Amino acid sequence: MQKKYTVLMALMGLEIGGAETHVVELSKQLNKDGYRIVVASNGGVYVKELEQAGIKHYKVPMNKRSIPDMRKSYLLLENIIKKENIDIVHAHARIPSFVCALLKRKMNFTFVTTAHWVFYTGMGLKYLTNWGQKVVAVSDDIKDYLIKNYGIDRSNIFVTINGIDTDKFSPDKKGESVIKELGLSTEENRIVYVSRMDEDRSLVAEQLINITEELDKNIGKLRIVIAGGGNSFQRLKEKADGVNKRLGRECISMLGARTDINEIVATGKLFIGVSRAALEAMAAAKPVIIAGNEGYIGIFKEEKLEEAQENNFCCRGCELSTEERLKKDIVYALNELTEENINELGRYGREVIFEYYSVSKMASDCVAAYNAAWEESKYKRKNVLMSGYYGFNNAGDDAILLSIHSNIRKMNRNINVSVLANNPEQTKIKYGVKVVNRYNMISVLNSIRKCDMLISGGGSLLQDRTSTRSIIYYLSIIRCAKLFGKKVMLYANGIGPVTKQQNRNLVKNVVNKADIITLREDNSLEELRNMGVTNKNTFVTADPVFTLDGISREKAVKMISAQGIPLDKPIVGVSVRNWKDSDRFLDDFAGLCDRVAEELGRTVVFVSMQVPNDAVVSRLVQSRMKNKSYILKEDATPFETMGMIGVMDFVMSMRLHTLIFAARQRVPLVGFVYDPKIESYLQKFDMPSGGSVNKYDFEKSFEIIKDISINRKSYVDRLNKSVAVLEELAEKNETYLINLLGE
Repeated sequence: MQKKYTVLMALMGLEIGGAETHVVELSKQLNKDGYRIVVASNGGVYVKELEQAGIKHYKVPMNKRSIPDMRKSYLLLENIIKKENIDIVHAHARIPSFVCALLKRKMNFTFVTTAHWVFYTGMGLKYLTNWGQKVVAVSDDIKDYLIKNYGIDRSNIFVTINGIDTDKFSPDKKGESVIKELGLSTEENRIVYVSRMDEDRSLVAEQLINITEELDKNIGKLRIVIAGGGNSFQRLKEKADGVNKRLGRECISMLGARTDINEIVATGKLFIGVSRAALEAMAAAKPVIIAGNEGYIGIFKEEKLEEAQENNFCCRGCELSTEERLKKDIVYALNELTEENINELGRYGREVIFEYYSVSKMASDCVAAYNAAWEESKYKRKNVLMSGYYGFNNAGDDAILLSIHSNIRKMNRNINVSVLANNPEQTKIKYGVKVVNRYNMISVLNSIRKCDMLISGGGSLLQDRTSTRSIIYYLSIIRCAKLFGKKVMLYANGIGPVTKQQNRNLVKNVVNKADIITLREDNSLEELRNMGVTNKNTFVTADPVFTLDGISREKAVKMISAQGIPLDKPIVGVSVRNWKDSDRFLDDFAGLCDRVAEELGRTVVFVSMQVPNDAVVSRLVQSRMKNKSYILKEDATPFETMGMIGVMDFVMSMRLHTLIFAARQRVPLVGFVYDPKIESYLQKFDMPSGGSVNKYDFEKSFEIIKDISINRKSYVDRLNKSVAVLEELAEKNETYLINLLGE
């Protein structure tokens, strides 16, 4: 039976605001679900609502950054945690998180935080922010922000939503009390705006006030109700009073901070706002214009859903709000939309809330974070160290890193994963993983000493075609791990070619001592056996990237479009790499790309899997082409690259992981062979070869490509069959790993 925790919610205050409302609704739902909830804050208008729900509140001055107030908060929280026998401390905002993190050092509680917004990280504030054992982020873009700015392990972040009480915010509410209070008329075209009235939150409120007189000329019987308090309230009220005076009536009602937001929202014909306020209005079945300080989305309807969800209805990254945009949408909504149109927008908005933004889902997301953090506190964590060709701006190898890392954490969140990588700071920030500098041997040895298991792989680590130094490095890491008595797994390795006899002997001696070996193809097993490796715990699985997912098609289309790549014709992805004596091949390959553009009517887009090397070669091929072509952005993550490949018609590639990305996305492909592994995987995919880079017939290659363009569906059908097998095999890697780690 799942433990029903006693949870302390620690936040700055309980005045009007999206984060504050989030905590109130979360606390009430968790309380309803059987968890014991205690809240600590500086107090505010929502204290009464919590206490009416049977939730105890303690006043703690966590709204101030001064040393005396933080010290007082520290002592008060220490007493509360002891007195209430708190299991989990859930902190919201920077000051509560900082104080609770200090307490965590001396007290035995599980520590979780929620990121409701993005924080300023300058002036050392980044280093005063503590995100606890697990973090709940209220949107995917905040999750990305946490990874990029704080290097938080992505597996420690739980994405939730701003859950809305659909009984409290309902079309059944009529707002009678507010109608009576303000003397509102049923004939008015009423706009409701709700937001905190602080200087960094009230841009749209001010724009709305500024355009009121123009709106009044275009819209009959206009009435605007603005709710919310803050440091800009008085200034905006004076401005609104001036408008009312010029119009000779109260057109704008400035209500200040209120707790009866549901009643206020119920009075409106049109709602304007962002974030939680917009979602509450949608739950009340009101048509909504999403606009705020960070941007403008406009009238919410079905085609705006994904854009709004990407930034949690906060407009981050959207075009800025302007008075002209706002005026245009308001006039359209109130003058041109029929009652049927308005009802349809309201109905759809409420459907979205039920499907994506229920309070119960928000609570269950938090409980998942609590459970993971609790288990982590209760049991000794296992430590896994990953060794591979990571952090070299190679999308294929970084995709391997992300695949292995995420699969381990999905199977067991109580495993701590660290990665030996080049460019450790960049790798940590870009992918949100714990990184050790692979060239700092003291750090490497310490990491090996502390780990329970070493994973070597995946990819072609054990080969000497590029250099002997490389194979010596990876074998030395394995040997050190065994000397320290650690378990070792070679994870989905591609073996060879190993050409020098002394290197073959080294591979045999070291690899035979591994606890388990999984290989990504049969050729690698044959190569190991030829070198004399007799290890019985050797299994052929598949490349871990067959478990990786790309970004959604909608996001990928946006990314491609944002790079100036036209979408009027099907896109063909092209992936080339430098190779010895490849100059003539690249020259002829440019001619092949031109034929694809001219005769097949495709847009050629180059995909750089290793930066900057592949980008240099891509530009070289581009320079030899007659037709215009494009290169995808070089700093894309593997998730983004895979998603963008998923938009393509087909792919022509020298790179193995470009082929794997395409296969995973069921995009037909043709490979150009510079290494036996390419030929091996083309056979696995049941996809055609364009020939060897040293021996090719581009006339024959073009006929193959032409057939793919004509009979694309049949190639997709072949991929569906072949790749499903590889995806199933790839999942076995984690089974072998978990079994070995648990022995």
